[in-house]
Amino acid sequence: MAPSTIDQPAGPGPDDTPLVFDDPVYREAVVDLLGVIAYGEISAFERLAEDAKLAPTLEDKVAIASMAAAELGRVGPIRRRLEELGADPFAAMAPFRQPIELFHEHTAPSDWYEGLVKAYVGDGLADDFYREIAAYLDTATRDLVVASLEDTGHAAFAIDRVRAAIAADPRLGGRLALWGRRLMGEALIQAQRVAAERDSLSALLAGSVDRPGLDLAAIGRMFARITERHTERMAELGLAS
Repeated sequence: MAPSTIDQPAGPGPDDTPLVFDDPVYREAVVDLLGVIAYGEISAFERLAEDAKLAPTLEDKVAIASMAAAELGRVGPIRRRLEELGADPFAAMAPFRQPIELFHEHTAPSDWYEGLVKAYVGDGLADDFYREIAAYLDTATRDLVVASLEDTGHAAFAIDRVRAAIAADPRLGGRLALWGRRLMGEALIQAQRVAAERDSLSALLAGSVDRPGLDLAAIGRMFARITERHTERMAELGLAS
């Protein structure tokens, strides 16, 4: 969900893109952001590939495998952008491997349907957070981030399969609703952990003399929007948030 008008920064235009990278703090923040997104895509690929093994039908298996391939395909453009910035893509991703893997350890699905909800709701929470941050980036980086977060078709697939399963067994809805709430809590913990460990990302949100940032009120509104979108996704799945 895009930031509301009141929180939307003016942001540098295309001609200002080379200039913003003269700021080493901004460059470090962009490298960190692209690093965490890139590793997130790799992790999503691995997780979807595992989910494909749990698929109840061959049709579902092929659909999930195709989505996994699409996630991995998104890493290439981010890697090239990091190289353009003079950064080692693998070094940029390395700091985020442990926190992302820790999140997945804490939210390992017990079955096919929990896996579907996690991929749709959990990834959606992360994507919403990155879209919010993208509003404070230079145009070229912002466009790359937004493009990397486009839906691969998993949303419609998850909604269809979860709703059909709940219709067949209404008791499943209660368990998956609790699971969705747990995912929300774990995702917020992960976001706070990453932000606390990476000063550059905190600095990006805070802004500087020549770049707009977020005050505490704006940060509160940002998380309110993320929470609202989470509620919408849960409703799309036929679950209470």
